[in-house]
Amino acid sequence: MDRDTLLENMKTAVIEGNKQQAEELARKAVEQKEDLLDMIENGFVPGIQKVGDMWEKGDYFLPELIASAEAMKAAMNILQPEMEKIGVKARSTGRVVIGTVEGDIHDIGKSLVSSLLSANGFDVIDLGADVKLTLFIEKAEEVKADLICLSSLLTTTMLGQKRLLNMLSEKNIRDKYKILVGGAPVTRQWSENIGADGYAENAMSAVVEAKKLVDRKG
Repeated sequence: MDRDTLLENMKTAVIEGNKQQAEELARKAVEQKEDLLDMIENGFVPGIQKVGDMWEKGDYFLPELIASAEAMKAAMNILQPEMEKIGVKARSTGRVVIGTVEGDIHDIGKSLVSSLLSANGFDVIDLGADVKLTLFIEKAEEVKADLICLSSLLTTTMLGQKRLLNMLSEKNIRDKYKILVGGAPVTRQWSENIGADGYAENAMSAVVEAKKLVDRKG
């Protein structure tokens, strides 16, 4: 399969949320000894960008969004190890530590945000649900994160978002990280009140906001 056809098919596979095809195309690129970074940046990435555009226009809904993110993730799971073998690293949009704050076991929304951030080029460290506030900070320090994303699905755990910001200030490291908050009960007003850097009302807007925050940080 020639390069242009391969790239076009990769884009289509992500737009259509075809996980199996995305995997097959990634393997084909490896077999043909293609430039894998080129395959990602000019094949799969334009696909996930198109999905984002369609979501914003209301042409795509949550099931399509999830399917496309999974297709992108599946392709990257094949390509990244191959790139590491030859010492090539995909360009990272930024490094993110994400999790649902302690006391809250809800995981689905946060996991979707995590998948979409990965699909859009972020290096994501997903800590899961019911994450101790100290762990967010420890991991962010360890991996030199650009962004910390805090999800709360319960009004009782929203206060954890505020406490984490206070902890960062107490440690004199607040300025090292951009903080993005979200979750069903979270509002933009709450985000502003606690001094967070950004707020996302859904998974796709989290990607858009994360890109803005990382750009601003740089």
